[in-house]
Amino acid sequence: MSEDFITMTIGKQKNIALIAHDSKKELMVQFCIAYCGVLSRHNVCATGTTGKLVAEATGLDILRFLSGSQGGDQQIAARIACNELDLLLMFRDPITVKPNELNEANILRLCDVHNVPVATNIATAEALIHALERGDLDWRNIGNPNV
Repeated sequence: MSEDFITMTIGKQKNIALIAHDSKKELMVQFCIAYCGVLSRHNVCATGTTGKLVAEATGLDILRFLSGSQGGDQQIAARIACNELDLLLMFRDPITVKPNELNEANILRLCDVHNVPVATNIATAEALIHALERGDLDWRNIGNPNV
């Protein structure tokens, strides 16, 4: 399935990754329910537990990686580094200190390096999902022909 995930980005389909801290998983599920129609037109991957919860609530076909603490966030980081992702929705808990905060900083750095739009909260996620729906992210097909 992962080869299909990479090659299906031709045209307007984008590769979208979901990551959510434990305290933000329900918010991610609710967000994905609200925007299921938009997400269903794209390829979605997620860290393990987040992907499971979103898939169960929405019926979306989600490529699930390992749980974040077991390396799922690093698997998504690798996709970003290989320029295989077009959008990252990473709902973070900014209050609670996490043991894997260095991984998160690395993911954000990689998004900056590879010009991957990233939302770390629901307000930015809504702005990006509306931009995706309008076609405002189609420049990724031109700027990243390998994606």
